[in-house]
Amino acid sequence: MSDEARITELEIKAGFAEDLLDTLNQTVYRQQRELDALRKELIELRRQVSVMSPGDRGAPADEVPPHW
Repeated sequence: MSDEARITELEIKAGFAEDLLDTLNQTVYRQQRELDALRKELIELRRQVSVMSPGDRGAPADEVPPHW
């Protein structure tokens, strides 16, 4: 294999690696945004539960079993 062919092959591989890295970076960015949104939602839900009075939460006898 000539030097030129080897260089071309390496350039192609480098191009694929760059594309893969870009895709992975986009995925990590998207997942971080989702994680941040879920954290905010969890904080808000915890706040809502903490301000509820015990009567607002309902009695265990009033809960529907999971299979219903």
